[in-house]
Amino acid sequence: MSGHSKWATTKHRKAKVDSARGKVFTKLSKEIMVAAKLGGDNPEGNFRLRIAIEKARESNMPADNIKRAIQKGAGGMEGENYEEMVYEGYGPSGTAVIMELMTNNRNRTAGEIRHILDKNGGNLGETGCVSWMFDRLGYIEIEKEKVKMDEEEFTLYAIEKGVDDLKIKEDIYELYVQIENLENVRKEIINDGIEIKEATLSMIPKNNVVVEDIEQAKKVIKLLETLEDHDDVQNLYSNVEIPEEILEALE
Repeated sequence: MSGHSKWATTKHRKAKVDSARGKVFTKLSKEIMVAAKLGGDNPEGNFRLRIAIEKARESNMPADNIKRAIQKGAGGMEGENYEEMVYEGYGPSGTAVIMELMTNNRNRTAGEIRHILDKNGGNLGETGCVSWMFDRLGYIEIEKEKVKMDEEEFTLYAIEKGVDDLKIKEDIYELYVQIENLENVRKEIINDGIEIKEATLSMIPKNNVVVEDIEQAKKVIKLLETLEDHDDVQNLYSNVEIPEEILEALE
């Protein structure tokens, strides 16, 4: 559920998918419920709901769970009053952290998040203290094997579709677009027969903080994993970059 930064890569390498699935489903359900409550139960006219449903499907969330969450949200979510919040702060080695949360108890959540940061070498900051280090963008991820073009051809294709930036990784393409263009670009790519692995809104760091000390890397990873594991943290973003050799040493 994290943003697409070097932390996302780290998290995916270390993810314990099966053990975390129940917690992931809970977070996805909350996002679907709130999206349906705010924008209605029709994903065709509710972009946020459509993105939430796609994330749920990518995580193999059962269709019945998705349907129940939509119905619960559209029905007013009786007994559930989730409030959306964004917290910003710092982790070890001066890394920046942004947390998007959904809670039914602001005071409890604030205390728990502050405790996690303090215990793991970080601290909670004021609103805006690190968000200026990130760009709010649309993100599209496509597996290379799904594209019947070489890298140069696909780069030109992406530019023609309105993609602002493209990063070529070992087995995936990462496409970045302005938020208002995300839905149109997504639709055009799908209509051209290219399967998209993920399309979402994300906070992309303008510059990464490289953590090369193995002990500091351990601390950063522990902090981010603990935050990610918190029930109220829906999305987590960081500008940390941990070199490949450090990650391998930690595995």
